[in-house]
Parts: sequence; structure tokens; C-alpha cells
Amino acid sequence: MRLALIVEYEGTAYNGFQLQANAPSIQEEIEKAIGHLTGERVRVKGAGRTDAGVHARGQVVAFDTESEHSPETFVKAMNHYLPDDIAVRQGHRVSDDFDPRRHAVSRTYRYSVVRSPTPSPLMRKQACIVSEGLDVPSMREAARMLEGEHDFRRFAGPLEQEGASTIRRIEVASIIEDKEILKFDFVGNAFLPHQVRRMAGALLDVGRGRIKLSDFEKIVDGKCGGVVAHSLPPQGLCLMKVTYPDFPPKVGE
Repeated sequence: MRLALIVEYEGTAYNGFQLQANAPSIQEEIEKAIGHLTGERVRVKGAGRTDAGVHARGQVVAFDTESEHSPETFVKAMNHYLPDDIAVRQGHRVSDDFDPRRHAVSRTYRYSVVRSPTPSPLMRKQACIVSEGLDVPSMREAARMLEGEHDFRRFAGPLEQEGASTIRRIEVASIIEDKEILKFDFVGNAFLPHQVRRMAGALLDVGRGRIKLSDFEKIVDGKCGGVVAHSLPPQGLCLMKVTYPDFPPKVGE
């Protein structure tokens, strides 16, 4: 049978989600936990390859198993074997062709910024700390320019395949103020490498007065010469949710 799990993790101690030969990864820990439970050597597929230091509240992974354990047993037992910074929140049996990456309709990422004149020890692993004053209304105006389909090549890190398309569609780009915390929320079907961190970085530069709104619009359309949006640190980024047409199943299904 094929199982899909919704996984939460703090990515500080890991070199990203994807399995790597000489560095700790989220995927490795999940596969080890499955092995402890079932005795199987399985390979899990994830909905997104989060980078080193990036967190997740709603990562989705899927794998095939010969085990007869229920999804509920997998959740409880895997959380016994997993380290404290990784947890399985839900487990569900899915169809044999379910692919957490290809079948995703959208992904929601959040980048968190703490506005504080002093360091924030409690938030240093979950947010970027900014001491300058910010023009939030201008940042919100810039965020709206990100929505829709654009050539985001000025917001992309190195591409996995040279010459790959940099056209992406952003359904939602919003900024939420929660006391001293600014939450940058982005919803799209797919994102380029480092795109979310670079979009958040460019919005901050608008707020700091370093990028004019007219220039920001040109960057969004890939037309602003050699200007490239700089990337914010990874610890502020979190994969909040991956949305599918029929997963997770509704109560009673």
C-alpha cells in the first residue's frame, strides 16, 4: 500500500529535505524511522525540496510499504523513532499512483520577519531580524505586483536544469502584520529555487526605500537590467501547506 504523511520539522540541523550522502537530511531521518518500524528500506518522495535551514509545517511525503500497520500506528511509532525536531502530524492511505510533488495543486510558503531594534533569541531560528523602519504600505503594493504570471528569473537562484523556464504563477502574495512580526505569505503551484526568499528580500528592500516601486515592477517582469533580488536567510522560511484535489481525505471518507 502507499501511505502519505503530513510532516512538520524545524530545519535548523539539516542540510535540506533531500537525501544527501555526507550531510543530515529530513528525508534520511524519515526513512530511518520507517525502517525501525517495518524493517523495510524504503524511499520516500516529498512535495518540496526545502533548502538547508528551512522549516515545514505541512510537508507531504509518500512511500510504498508491505506493512499491515494502520496509518495511525505509523504516526505514533514514527514519532517515537524520529528526533525531536521532526514529527509526523497525520498519516493516510492513498492511491497507488499518488505523487506528492506532481499532484500538488499549490504550495503555501511563509517568510517571517521580526521588526526589532535588538536581537530576538527566541525567534532567531524562525525569522529574520530587521532593525530598520519599514514602509509596509509600499511593501503591500509591491506584493500585489507579484501576483499573476510573470518571468521570475530575477528572483531565481541556480536552476536545476540550464535553460529551464522561469515563468511561474503566484496566486497570492500578502503581508500580514502580527505585532512585531511581518508574515510574507506566497501561494503558487510551483516556485523556482530561492524564489520565495528572494521575493521577500526584494519586498524588504522596498520597505527600506532601497528599491522604488517602479523598479520593483520591472524586476517582476524580468526587465530591470542586471538587477537581481537578494536572498534572505533560510531560517525565516517555512513550507506551510501543500494543497491537493483530494488529499487529505475529509472526515468520514
